[in-house]
Amino acid sequence: MHIIVASKNPVKLEAARNGFAALFPQAALDIHGVSVPSGVSDQPMSDEETLLGAKNRADAAQTHLQHADGYAVGIEGGVCESPIGLSAFAWIVVKRGAQYGYGRTGAFILPDEVAALVRQGLELGDADDCVFNQNNSKQQGGAIGLLSGGTLTRSGFYTQAVILALLPFKNPNLNWTTKTPT
Repeated sequence: MHIIVASKNPVKLEAARNGFAALFPQAALDIHGVSVPSGVSDQPMSDEETLLGAKNRADAAQTHLQHADGYAVGIEGGVCESPIGLSAFAWIVVKRGAQYGYGRTGAFILPDEVAALVRQGLELGDADDCVFNQNNSKQQGGAIGLLSGGTLTRSGFYTQAVILALLPFKNPNLNWTTKTPT
């Protein structure tokens, strides 16, 4: 399977590899990352903006595929206000040809110190680095890794949503009509 991930972030590449390997264990995986724009804010601040960023990344990554039957993967982390605080999550969009698959992670509430910095305009990874005295945590365990003491890593958090986004491709005999985010 030829797979282009719309990022060179090792966390996102690992999540894509793990998700594809779990759902297609017999497949030989050829995974590469490519830097492409999301077309949304550096720190998406809503569910809709985050989904659109993941879709835009998958669309842009697809242009780098050298195999017509390859997969393009867009992974976009975001935050949104909820009734109980600022929550963090990610959308994953997998594209093959004209077909899309969508998956979303769970969400978790950010601590006040991190949330305040994000609301002031910092990206979540930068806010985490400030609060936890880290460097480039978004290419390591991410917020979830820092908050869970490594019990759940950013890659692990994303892997399940990659699997969810692959369901239409695992079950091609079913109809998967979805609305396209704009």
